[in-house]
Amino acid sequence: MKLSVVIVSYNVRSFLTACLDSVQRALEGIESEVFVVDNHSSDDSVEAIARDYTWVHLINNKDNLGFSKANNIAIRESKGEYILLLNPDTIVAPETLQGVLQFMDKHPEAGGAGVRMHNADGSLAPESRRAIPTPFVAARKMLGLTKRYYMSHLSWEKPAQIEVVSGAFMLLRRKAIQEVGLLDEDFFMYGEDIDLSYRLLKGGWQNWFLPFDIVHYKGQSTRKSDFRYVHIFYQAMLIFFRKHYSHLSFFFALPVKIAIYFRALLALVDIIRQKLHLG
Repeated sequence: MKLSVVIVSYNVRSFLTACLDSVQRALEGIESEVFVVDNHSSDDSVEAIARDYTWVHLINNKDNLGFSKANNIAIRESKGEYILLLNPDTIVAPETLQGVLQFMDKHPEAGGAGVRMHNADGSLAPESRRAIPTPFVAARKMLGLTKRYYMSHLSWEKPAQIEVVSGAFMLLRRKAIQEVGLLDEDFFMYGEDIDLSYRLLKGGWQNWFLPFDIVHYKGQSTRKSDFRYVHIFYQAMLIFFRKHYSHLSFFFALPVKIAIYFRALLALVDIIRQKLHLG
């Protein structure tokens, strides 16, 4: 089998069904399978998929296991030469999957690939191409200097090697993840794509940006206006930093950790301000 598509979903039924419709069109002519892993949604996602999308392999978790664990469940059951991790709040252009697979077949050194993501308003999403957040890059990003982090020097019209493939559309070669391992389940949500991308690079594989298109309705599967989001997002940053940069000297590591906590505090203050304003 050529391709296994894995979509982890949580309470986004309308986005999920639109995503599946686009995936079905894009998979025409490709030997494939599609998994939807539902993380204990309280809406009618499970019923809708079971009723209207009988060609989908539905995995209905009894708890919200998080993004990494849910993806790994389906990856272990999948059979494709390639595995696509896809957010449910995306729309895949008809030619995208064919184009990405053709590129991967011609470049056996490529372990992972991402695509040109568009925001809901049609603008290009800078996170389509990212650098590994080394302490230096992460510190600059937190100061608002994002050109290096988003690899802004790259063309949007040509394939290019990048460092981080976005988890919203993460095409993986099975052979590569068999060598470097699945998603790290210490990451509940956020950061797992950075970690896996980094491990692919360390394993001698390449990560690529490819000029094929999807639309990403960012954040529809999470609520960024609550305390839990802030905790999970910044905890993921700390997990990544401790895992890959714990060897750095105390005086070099400390400023990055302080910056992470400071940004988390600012986010929480902003949430409180908004809640007070709305109240």
